[in-house]
Amino acid sequence: MELVTKIIETVNNVLWGVPMILLLFGTHLFLTVRTGFIQKKTFTAIRLSVTKDPDSQGDISQFGALTTALASTIGTGNIVGVGTAIALGGPGAVLWCWLTGVFGIATKYSESLIAVKYRVKTKDGTMLGGAMYALERGLHMKWLGIIFAALASLTAFGIGCGVQVNAISSIIDSNLKAVSRGNPSLSAFLSDHPQALSLAVGIVVASVTGLVIFGGVKVIARVCERLVPFMAFFYVIGCLVILFINRAYVGEAFAVIVKSAFTRVDSIAGGLAGSGIMMASRYGIARGLFSNESGMGSAPIVAAAAQTRNPVRQALVSSTGTFWDTVVVCLLTGLVLVSSIIGNDAISVAELSGGELTTAAFSQIPYIGSPILIFGIITFAYSTILGWSYYGERCLEYLLGKKALFPYRIVWTCVLIISPLIQLELVWSIADTLNALMAIPNIIAVLLLSGVVARDTKHYLNHLDEKDDTPIPVISK
Repeated sequence: MELVTKIIETVNNVLWGVPMILLLFGTHLFLTVRTGFIQKKTFTAIRLSVTKDPDSQGDISQFGALTTALASTIGTGNIVGVGTAIALGGPGAVLWCWLTGVFGIATKYSESLIAVKYRVKTKDGTMLGGAMYALERGLHMKWLGIIFAALASLTAFGIGCGVQVNAISSIIDSNLKAVSRGNPSLSAFLSDHPQALSLAVGIVVASVTGLVIFGGVKVIARVCERLVPFMAFFYVIGCLVILFINRAYVGEAFAVIVKSAFTRVDSIAGGLAGSGIMMASRYGIARGLFSNESGMGSAPIVAAAAQTRNPVRQALVSSTGTFWDTVVVCLLTGLVLVSSIIGNDAISVAELSGGELTTAAFSQIPYIGSPILIFGIITFAYSTILGWSYYGERCLEYLLGKKALFPYRIVWTCVLIISPLIQLELVWSIADTLNALMAIPNIIAVLLLSGVVARDTKHYLNHLDEKDDTPIPVISK
């Protein structure tokens, strides 16, 4: 297994090298210019996200589409991923992760716009869309749409399934072991049956997931509409409390993050050091993509199902997902971790993993710190599992038709059961590989259709209430 992990890490070093970083960040910058800096409309987009548009065609509300997309993006990447980026790329990785979010808003907007513009519907009225349909209908490149759908179907099992249930299992395992120190019989059971807990977690997560995903996108959206605001609120409050505790070090943390994003910085505290621009940008951008998914083409799949008057309206709503996920939540996590490391000599970057760094930071809140973190990881991971199950099934439906949905849901729940038994490092490495491969055809679609994005943006941005009456094609799938 170690050999497989090393091979995949070697592949990732190539995929996430200078060319991919330039392609991804360059796309964000290009689309920011092409859309006339669409980020300036963020507050308008936030207002639209809570506005219903029931008279328009679609399966779910704009808010339902947003929260389902947020469910898949606000996951372990916001907690464990940021800690991993700091451990491997230094504190400067936080800035690159944040910048990926700021400029990634334009990419999320653009990919969502073309997803809605080129969506289709089945005979029963179900909306289908995403990069695969944009490639087929907008660029007549069905072959590339097939490649995207195939890669996205596989990616779902990595970033959206294996990584998330593994994170749930890991946090429960580490905390149960801590509790068992005062209970010899429990400690002995965990020692004698090391995989029993992992298997139990997998079965429970698979069961509660199955109850939702077999109900389809409307049930998934209803669950996400309630779960996402609730879980995000508790996590943000926890972060703000820690920043208040660390208030004497927050300013220094800002300075360290900015400085080490571009230069190599000697050890600051707890083994914290700036790794230089290459390492900081490599891990910051990679974890930023893992977190907000701007450029991957995932969120547009559910954006296409939204009830909306025109493509620009839903694209604006979808773009707020990147704002909340990375610009707000990932930045808060990064500040919490760096300020905690600077202010607490007992926290050592060299000795702790990304998840352990976050655990150490939250333990500063007496009594409730660990429960808040545990609740955050479990709910973030579970919501991601729900969101990505939908992405995966829509991509598989594009490839094989509606008949593939029921078997897919069965396989999804089975993978949830076995994933906690797989080595965590291997799961993360596979997810990184698939993320990069999936992003490439989507970026091609967004760049080649950027003229369409610019034209529709110019027209609809000042006429957001105007209805697009272009007929939506009906397909036989």
